[in-house]
Amino acid sequence: MRLQARYKWLPTPFRSILLFAVWLLLNNSVSAGHLILGAVLAIVIPLVIAPFRTAQPLILRPGLATKQLFIVLWDIITANVEVAFKILAPTKRLRPGFIKVPLDLEHELPITMLASTVSLTPGTVSAEVYPIPESLPKGEVPTQRFLLIHVLDLDDEQALIETIKRRYEAPLKEIFQC
Repeated sequence: MRLQARYKWLPTPFRSILLFAVWLLLNNSVSAGHLILGAVLAIVIPLVIAPFRTAQPLILRPGLATKQLFIVLWDIITANVEVAFKILAPTKRLRPGFIKVPLDLEHELPITMLASTVSLTPGTVSAEVYPIPESLPKGEVPTQRFLLIHVLDLDDEQALIETIKRRYEAPLKEIFQC
């Protein structure tokens, strides 16, 4: 698997481009001095912070990432409507509960994105990823990790787990190819 630190003098090229553009926008100038100083900062800052960064998998399928973004946005909109109806319903028979979703993802970035996606969708909140690797004895790797999720109205636990794995986790595995 390819990790982000693949260029020696430009460890994060997109971040460097962003720093350069932000520098020029903040100074509202494209004079030679600002261009040179912006370029120097765009190269030096990522080099200085590179040793402190944890290597993460690259987004290898940007088209699928864009498609997944629209799917998540649609799910957020529809879940808002569903939660509003459930809360405003006259009977209000909600069945809150916790579920454990077994994770196939290994890297922190995709796991964080999955937990964030679940939390952004109304009616569900990511509570914890466990076991936490830092809590295990040194050198021991967790055999299985889980995402603990609180659900506002839990009807079918297994169906919800399968939906999360199919709709959110599987595309993340393809996007990062992990």
